[in-house]
Amino acid sequence: MATLPVPSAPGKPVNRVLPPRPLQAAVVIVAFTALLYVVELVNLAIFHGSLNDYGIVSHRVTGLLGVIWAPLLHVGWGHLISNTLPVLLFGFLAMAVGIRQWVAVTVVIWLISGLGVWLTEDTGVSTVGASGIAFGWLMFLLVRGIFNRSLKQLVVAAVLLFYWGSALWGLLPNVNPEISWQAHAFGALGGLLSAWLVAMANRPARTAGSLAA
Repeated sequence: MATLPVPSAPGKPVNRVLPPRPLQAAVVIVAFTALLYVVELVNLAIFHGSLNDYGIVSHRVTGLLGVIWAPLLHVGWGHLISNTLPVLLFGFLAMAVGIRQWVAVTVVIWLISGLGVWLTEDTGVSTVGASGIAFGWLMFLLVRGIFNRSLKQLVVAAVLLFYWGSALWGLLPNVNPEISWQAHAFGALGGLLSAWLVAMANRPARTAGSLAA
């Protein structure tokens, strides 16, 4: 019998701009956003806003629990509403890498944003809100086209930058003392790291293939 080289499996597509399963992605991000609204309703109606005490309280060991809970909490409906569109849009577009990798990307952004706030925010301040996650997704979308060398993704990044470029002011300290620039900056750092990791993971295998007898 002949022995022939078998080509390695093709690499995962890396230049998508929309999720491979748009309906599933829409359901996931709408469900996540709905969870934010349910949490805010419970927080205000039952706990009278006291759940916000479980945000990220910097430099305290007990405040580390806020790294998990802070993105789910908001300071009133206005705060949540201002975060809703970025969460829906950026979260949906970030699922172009697929649901599983999106979950990994989100976890990386979530943790880096939260830990950055815990390390650098003023002592005694409880930080809450999903904007750090949204900034991470935005940065992920802005830089992935560079790592993937994808023209389509770069065009999407340019459109996002055109419409949301002013939001990047939130990365600068002291622009608004009532907004945590640390959450935004470290969320963006998490998005940058995630984009690089995803690009590395999705590169086609470089091996020539295996032999089958």
